[in-house]
Amino acid sequence: MFSDYLSTVDWSRAQFAMTAIYHWLFVPLTLGLGVLVALMETLYVRTGDEFWRRTTKFWMRLFGVNFAIGVATGLILEFEFGTNWSNYSHFVGDIFGAPLAIEGIFAFFLEATFVAVMFFGWEKVSKRFHLTATWLTAIGANLSAWWILVANAWMQHPVGCDFNLDTVRNEMTSFAEVALSPVAVNKFFHTVTSSFTLAALFVVGVSAWYLLRGREKRMASKSIALASVFGLVFALLTAYTGDRSGAIAARTQPMKLAAMEALYDGEEGAPLTVIGVLRPEAERHSNDDAFHFKIDIPKLLSVMSFRDTEAYVPGINDLLEGDAERGILPAAEKMARGREVIDTLARYREALNAGDTATMAAVSRLFDRSTLEGETFLREKFAYFGYGYIDRPEQLVPNVPLLFYSFRVMVGAGCFFILLLAVVWWLNRRDRLASKRWLLRVAVWTIPLAYLASQAGWIVAEVGRQPWAIQELMPVSIAASKIPSGSVTTTFLLFLVLFTALLIAELSILFRQIKIGPKNN
Repeated sequence: MFSDYLSTVDWSRAQFAMTAIYHWLFVPLTLGLGVLVALMETLYVRTGDEFWRRTTKFWMRLFGVNFAIGVATGLILEFEFGTNWSNYSHFVGDIFGAPLAIEGIFAFFLEATFVAVMFFGWEKVSKRFHLTATWLTAIGANLSAWWILVANAWMQHPVGCDFNLDTVRNEMTSFAEVALSPVAVNKFFHTVTSSFTLAALFVVGVSAWYLLRGREKRMASKSIALASVFGLVFALLTAYTGDRSGAIAARTQPMKLAAMEALYDGEEGAPLTVIGVLRPEAERHSNDDAFHFKIDIPKLLSVMSFRDTEAYVPGINDLLEGDAERGILPAAEKMARGREVIDTLARYREALNAGDTATMAAVSRLFDRSTLEGETFLREKFAYFGYGYIDRPEQLVPNVPLLFYSFRVMVGAGCFFILLLAVVWWLNRRDRLASKRWLLRVAVWTIPLAYLASQAGWIVAEVGRQPWAIQELMPVSIAASKIPSGSVTTTFLLFLVLFTALLIAELSILFRQIKIGPKNN
């Protein structure tokens, strides 16, 4: 039995990764195609040209299929926090649950309400009301993304909260800090702009397929004209927000950045590795023996991380072994401080059970941020609470090869998308695109590449946070529910079959609708 070889934590991680990957196959197209459809309908309402109505309804059909299955796969993800990650839910549920609740009450109901008008109200409401419903559906989908990404960003960089000694929970102290943290804001814009780029590439690719077959030439050309400009703008914004993401990671998640670059020894004026092949055989490396070969751009990593050509970028070894001169604590010291906090909490619990009010008062003072003693303890000890559950320093290093290659797939594909969209826009504008059959084929095959790049981005974001469920507060091993691994194995296999069936259904319906093409009525 599979469960004999993997723990509950392993199966819970595998299940969440699998369901999240499947869910994210549907989300970016929903976010971007909804806006493109709204733009097309805006052109119809402004011009009165029935061509744009017909074009809008075609792309809206594809949006509808994707939207429905995306909602179905997303619901399961939220339930997993309660079933497989109950310790996580108890520890930070007050904080993590707030943005998810707002997403469900406001954003999801907004899109769920107006999506019905969007699909079934063409002959029942006025043009302007229908256009409003289409825009509100697109806005609602992106508002949903905002609140979900706020929750995810808090896991990457927990702010706006304090630890409650009596409930042993982290509780929100500032909703604004949680909702508007720089990590959350940048994560939202990077995710949404990349999703808009993917949707644009989808429209360009499908339109290219029509041009290759000599069908729906006007619709294909006009769709490419709109989507290529839309995609080019947001691909450039994706590059900008991606650069900001690297600078934020350098300050908030230096281990993630070091793993992304396979940087083992910190450097001043650190180079950025454009491409390289890692040596997988050794567990610990120096910068000299980590690669079979690589191509670097001198000083670029320092510039991207700290906007300074000579800035010091710490490596994996520095973060594990520490560097007193640069104020980097050794991992072993962080682990010791974390265990001290755990022991302090155990002492408080024992005193509570024994009715020892003196000990309870003494421990309570340590968690009182308003006192110097408490502020010092929280800053110098409790900040490393999560490290107390780490057994070995090496566990703090995420999967370096997976991060290194995923990051380069994401960035390399993004650069290619910018070039492709610019060329497609230029040739289409000059009515020369239809004759470039090789380029049309490239555009069609770029659709799966866009999905691969999107998944690679989430791998960088989530695998780079490991071993943490909440950065430096709670490792994944502690966040999981204490349930038999066999039960998680069973649901993993059930969800795998279900989600695969949904994916096959979506692809079958999409391919069939694309083959049918736009309808005259």
